[in-house]
Amino acid sequence: MGLGAHRGRLNIQSGIEDGDMYDGAWCADYKDRHQWLEVDAIHLTRFTGVILQGRNSIWSWDWVQTYKVQLSNDSVNWQSCMNGTVEAIFEGNQNPETPVLGLLPVPTVARFIRINPQTWYPNGTICLRAEILGCRVDDPSDIYASERDPGSKDALDFRHHNYKEMRKLMKSVTEECPDITHIYTIGKSYMGFKLYVMEISDNPGKHELGEPEFRYVAGMHGNEALGRELVLNLMQYLCREYKKGNQRVVRLVTETRIHLLPSMNPDGYEAAYEKGSELAGWAEGRYSFEGIDMNHNFPDLNNIMWDAQEKAEDPSKVPNHYIPIPEYYTKEDATVAPETRAVISWMQDIPFVLSANLHGGELVVTYPFDCTRDWAPQEDTPTADDAFFRWLAAVYASTNLVMANPDRRICHYEDFQSHNNIINGGAWHTVPGSMNDFSYLHTNCFEVTVELSCDKFPHASELPIEWENNKESLLVYMEQVHRGIKGVVRDKLTKQGIADAIIKVEDHNHDIRSAADGDYWRLLNPGEYKVVVWAVGYFPSMRRCHVGSEPHPTVCDFTLTKTPIQRLKDIRAKGGKIPQDLQLRLRALRLRKLRASTKAINQRRESQRLQGRRARSSGAHRA
Repeated sequence: MGLGAHRGRLNIQSGIEDGDMYDGAWCADYKDRHQWLEVDAIHLTRFTGVILQGRNSIWSWDWVQTYKVQLSNDSVNWQSCMNGTVEAIFEGNQNPETPVLGLLPVPTVARFIRINPQTWYPNGTICLRAEILGCRVDDPSDIYASERDPGSKDALDFRHHNYKEMRKLMKSVTEECPDITHIYTIGKSYMGFKLYVMEISDNPGKHELGEPEFRYVAGMHGNEALGRELVLNLMQYLCREYKKGNQRVVRLVTETRIHLLPSMNPDGYEAAYEKGSELAGWAEGRYSFEGIDMNHNFPDLNNIMWDAQEKAEDPSKVPNHYIPIPEYYTKEDATVAPETRAVISWMQDIPFVLSANLHGGELVVTYPFDCTRDWAPQEDTPTADDAFFRWLAAVYASTNLVMANPDRRICHYEDFQSHNNIINGGAWHTVPGSMNDFSYLHTNCFEVTVELSCDKFPHASELPIEWENNKESLLVYMEQVHRGIKGVVRDKLTKQGIADAIIKVEDHNHDIRSAADGDYWRLLNPGEYKVVVWAVGYFPSMRRCHVGSEPHPTVCDFTLTKTPIQRLKDIRAKGGKIPQDLQLRLRALRLRKLRASTKAINQRRESQRLQGRRARSSGAHRA
């Protein structure tokens, strides 16, 4: 069953274990020219071609070198595809991975089609992965005629957009909704393509006090094209629904500052786009122009934190957030893509609270940590916020129409339905230097990865149904940015916001920091929490904050009082006169310190005196 017909989909992936039954292809039981793979198109179809790959396996090499194509209307009587007066022989593969297109000499209408291998790699056997090309035709006698493929009621631009077309679409959205949209760039790719971001907010262009920042990032792997199109669809949808007065969308836009980056790797996408959805393969366009996998290109802060914890006398004193970027990573000759540098700078400039990184090739949502401890290939490696990350992943997966379908087939060799379509990243496979882990450890932002589809680059005709599969998930995930607590940390005297105040939640060994204006957001599941806030030069402040089940944050503001010493430093820096109340507090503080130090000295002297007496007494007994 692991090499059955259902394993014959183009670009399907293999298992990684020796003898894995799900090993990346359909394979025939026998090595002769009478083997075939048959596809039932359900409806009459004008077949135009076949795309073939070999078997994806780390243990064997198998591919079909030549093949015939046979067609039928009843699956009983078959006609071979002809090239003039002789049977057409199609060229197959020369390696396991490269997709090869074979066009029928004459497009032919039928319901069934067979691929009939004629020759194969001499040291292998008959194995293949395939995609059939064709278009459905009208058939008055078709009993399934009413079961048209579902589409979408939303009149969006459902097609694949190259760089030029993407820019046009984004510009058209800003022209349609100028009051709530703003386009900006965060940098350029290696080939000079700009990394465009669409901001959607009721006050675009600036951060509003107390309003959380959200982002979707797509196209990190350039050939995983579905995320790019979904983000472009989302721009159009939010614009049009806001204009219609859709209350859910109006609430999202007015209460959230949304940032949408549809193409993090435009160089890779252009390479995949040129090949097209069928011929791009599994890796064409995945990497940057320089051959860098951006999903492994962020600083590995996990091991920096874990190593520091192991060496520390008190691991609780080791920083658990805002871990700085290591020096080696910042050097000019470091292997860091310009696209990665641009995204890091973007993360540092905007106080993002929640994000999702859209990928393709599977159907699952993964959550940090992505990197395992001690370089284990697979190991559950939870964060301090594991419960909330599981909630975030489940929110997307449970509302995705394909993931939530119990009857769907697995994409490749792993059954993620047994995990409710969510998994810890490290438990799937370790990814050092992932964007998810970096986002969590270097900024306040929580981020998950969404694997959107078995097919990385679905055909344009599939985009409407893919939008419907993901529309609710995209919306409900954004709404999670309003869970937990939020507030402003202010100076008691000046009432000004305090930047970089540290917000600590009891029993959650991951702190966050306030933004430049003093506002903060802490994502939390429902419950009662003891929250302590402190900043340099201030006395700490503690509050108990209740988080309810509704997707509305609990407001927990904090007012901090400066220490007398800090007040003195500030006054001296400005050359001001020290007020009498501060003089009295400083005098009282000095007296307390003097009493404490005197008490400590007296206790130490008494201890030494007692030790000396015991020593003399012991000497007398020995004598």
